[in-house]
Amino acid sequence: MATQTTTADTRKSRQGERRVVSNIMRGSIGNLIEWYDWYAYTAFSVYFAAAFFPSGDQTAQLLNTAAVFAVGFLMRPIGGWVLGRYADRRGRRSALTLSVTLMAAGSLIVALTPSYDTIGVVAPVLLVTARLLQGLSVGGEYSTSATYMSEVASPGRRGYYSSFQYVTLIAGQLTALGLQIILQQLLSGTQMESWGWRIAFVVGAAGAIVVLWLRRAMDESESFERAAAEGEKGSGPARGSLRMLLSYPRQCLIVVGLTMGGTLFFYTYTTYLQKFMVNTSGIAKPTAAWINFFALLVFVLLQPVMGLLSDRIGRRPMLIGFGVLGAIVVVPSLTLLSHTSDPVYAFLLMVGPLAVSSLYTSISAVVKAELFPTSIRALGVGLPYALTVALFGGTAEYVALWFKDAGHESWYFYYVTACVLVSLLVYIRMRETSDGSPLESEAKD
Repeated sequence: MATQTTTADTRKSRQGERRVVSNIMRGSIGNLIEWYDWYAYTAFSVYFAAAFFPSGDQTAQLLNTAAVFAVGFLMRPIGGWVLGRYADRRGRRSALTLSVTLMAAGSLIVALTPSYDTIGVVAPVLLVTARLLQGLSVGGEYSTSATYMSEVASPGRRGYYSSFQYVTLIAGQLTALGLQIILQQLLSGTQMESWGWRIAFVVGAAGAIVVLWLRRAMDESESFERAAAEGEKGSGPARGSLRMLLSYPRQCLIVVGLTMGGTLFFYTYTTYLQKFMVNTSGIAKPTAAWINFFALLVFVLLQPVMGLLSDRIGRRPMLIGFGVLGAIVVVPSLTLLSHTSDPVYAFLLMVGPLAVSSLYTSISAVVKAELFPTSIRALGVGLPYALTVALFGGTAEYVALWFKDAGHESWYFYYVTACVLVSLLVYIRMRETSDGSPLESEAKD
């Protein structure tokens, strides 16, 4: 009898683990398409900058596309608020489905908008509109995806499973870069600048349709269903409301502080570095794309390794490690990269800092989720995070190019270092968030 009970428990445990993996995969694939669409903009902006803006020098056109990139980030706090509130009230699955719909709409607008030479100022206006929709989508996607993955993950393995958010986030960027490399082999530079770049956005919109089908079959988080049932019986602030969020000021400030340096460092060495290699180092566009592709491939493989490590040693030591090493590596790596056109050397100067970044990226989502109770988790993760990313991550390219245009490019290196040091102070003072238990409905104070 005892043997039969043990066998039944083992079978049930395996079925539960398979269900966890299935839900994580469905959420992750959707996350990949969302971030593919988001990063396709920066990957292909070196080709479509001239299509949306008047003719001028390359730095000026890149500044314009970087400004639109930053505008998209300004919508992320609104997306974090609107979709985070929606996720806390209506469910994680519904919010994730809505976010991918908005992303698909933005991609279609970019793909179908005629050039500046054809419709004049309407072209950049439509580009901005598309990025606003995509910013709204990504603002909600990050927080809801982080919340969902942390809630459905097995206790004691949240770091490992939640790391797949950044696996698919970076895989989305890799997919965009991979498509760029393929198109560069098949099309001439003139064809890429004329119409080839539009293919990337058509692919993204088509992928979103597949994701809509996948996400409809996801299980709702048990933590959300339990919190929703308890919320219907209780009183007090409504789930997902700003009033409830204001009850957790310390947690909100921690999210801002731990995100500030991490997001700026991440966007510097992912989205901006390709332009840096082309515009400063003088590396050819196709070569820079290959360097970025292989460096990001190494980066994506590091995420689950670091997530698993965090389940064993804790989140806080990982964050402190990032803060110390990140502050050390920025100035020398970017200075050396600005003076080399050797592809192998450039690859090493990119992959080293990305390895440091993985100490932060692999666990950043789960750390934020572990700070808040279920009833406010999506909004608590989304709004303060999105505000910080908009201020620091979204402006990274524009600030870097502004310093370059002003003749003081190296000042940007010290700006990134200073932000990482501020975050390091937060990592040192914050408490450990991981205890290996299920995510409960009450936050730890």
